[in-house]
Amino acid sequence: MSDTNPQENEEAKLDEAAAAELEGVPEGLKEGGDDASDEPSLEERIAGLENELAEAKQQALYAQAETQNVRRRLEKDAQDAKAYAATGFARDILSVSDNLQRALAAIPAEVKDEEKWKGLINGIEATGRELETVFEKNGIKRVASVGLPLDPNQHQAMVEIPTDEHEPGTVVQEMQAGYVIKDRLLRPAFVGVAKKPE
Repeated sequence: MSDTNPQENEEAKLDEAAAAELEGVPEGLKEGGDDASDEPSLEERIAGLENELAEAKQQALYAQAETQNVRRRLEKDAQDAKAYAATGFARDILSVSDNLQRALAAIPAEVKDEEKWKGLINGIEATGRELETVFEKNGIKRVASVGLPLDPNQHQAMVEIPTDEHEPGTVVQEMQAGYVIKDRLLRPAFVGVAKKPE
């Protein structure tokens, strides 16, 4: 009968197998696998974390700037929507104003003095004044034209009028009034422009 314990025999076999596996492996790795080149140093890790922190800060600043830009755009859009909400209605009402002015201009001077027409004429004139007040409240203003140089941003030249009395390019006649709402053009003034006689 042998004195060797079967458990000891197993352990000896395992030790021999492990030794065989470790043959040809460098000494530094046999002990526990600590190789300084695989593991970054503390300074390298700190530098890497500082770089990541700097990138994160930069991204946060970009995100904050973008948020501010979006907020400003939304505020401007809201202000524009409020300021120019009446633009479509104002354009439509301009033709009413034009017809009212034509009606006033068409009244003969002798009729204006007749007592029986005074009430009607005063009513039309009061309506015109009220319409102008409403325009002013909503930032709607008439475009200045006669006597000024032609401005293609506010005037639309319909005819050229030969004359020596005005410099060429000067507006000498207004056929239809132009209007702006706040700083936007609602309708250009239709005008006649001076030119040198041939």
